[in-house]
Amino acid sequence: MRKIIHIDMDCFYAAVEMRDNPEYRNVPIAVGGTGPRSVLCTCNYIAREYGVRSAMPNGQALSLCPKLVIVSGRMSVYKAVSAQIREIFSRYTEIIEPLSLDEAYLDVSNSELFNGSATLIAEKIRADIFNETGLTASAGVAPNKFIAKIASDENKPNGQCVVSPKQIDDFVKNMPLKKIPGIGPKTAHKLSQNGFNSCADVRKASIAELQLIVGKFAPALYQRSFGIDERSLEVTRQRKSLAIETTLAEDLVSTEQCLQVLTNLLPKLRQRLEKLTDKNIIKQGIKVKFSDFSQTTVEQKSEQSNEQVYVELLNKALARGEGKSVRLVGLTLGFGQNPEQTKQLSLPM
Repeated sequence: MRKIIHIDMDCFYAAVEMRDNPEYRNVPIAVGGTGPRSVLCTCNYIAREYGVRSAMPNGQALSLCPKLVIVSGRMSVYKAVSAQIREIFSRYTEIIEPLSLDEAYLDVSNSELFNGSATLIAEKIRADIFNETGLTASAGVAPNKFIAKIASDENKPNGQCVVSPKQIDDFVKNMPLKKIPGIGPKTAHKLSQNGFNSCADVRKASIAELQLIVGKFAPALYQRSFGIDERSLEVTRQRKSLAIETTLAEDLVSTEQCLQVLTNLLPKLRQRLEKLTDKNIIKQGIKVKFSDFSQTTVEQKSEQSNEQVYVELLNKALARGEGKSVRLVGLTLGFGQNPEQTKQLSLPM
């Protein structure tokens, strides 16, 4: 039987700031850009009681919580603390899949520690994290990644949830679909419009029916509705994309202004690209967010960061806005294997 632990730090960036700055410990704080048009990276639990959330614009957050303290992020510090936490993980298993600086999967299926108890291993990891960093973490323990990730959110903050194989069916069947990783608000709304609100609803459908709504995600969604997830941990993760974006001090109203932003962003994107070792480009993309906070992304197959391609994509994105002013512009590169490489790799030895 597989034993998977999902560790998720509690409001990680904000927690580091509260640890290092005692004056922040009992006040609502958020981490993010400090400009009036910036958005929040995260916030502490006090701020969340006011309705403040990550990715929320500063102005909206301050209207909900006028006493909110917004501090600039210190990424180098967060990375250093994350490395500390990763070292703690490595004491208990070599099979680790980091998802971000503040969360990871651990496979302890073959561990002999604590007589093989994943529950006790998770408790010890959380205790080590607290004793050595002063930060709290929550954990989910389950037979697969999907259940472990959902479980880690059940008893936050500083909590733990264990789901045994016998408990999976009861844990999953009435679960709202919006809890399933990969189902965002738009997809959840689309599913709801078609009568799918919980895993129990999905179980009654066929994969063919689901494909009409969620496309290629249908087989995975059907499996998740029964608590099935056979994915193994990805110990070495390949970078899939590189992105850079800027939220503008004032909305832009002309194509020329947006093109100037593109021209300013491209050298920064290429500078970041040069630092990557595995960078086989397969597509370029443009992201545009409009003044009403709607956004669009346009992509095209490409093998380089071609400026003219970005210009063409930007024009297509702006056309979708139908004259709306622009508050954010972003450039993306997608990485992967080109068709020739894929064909070579598939040849029999």
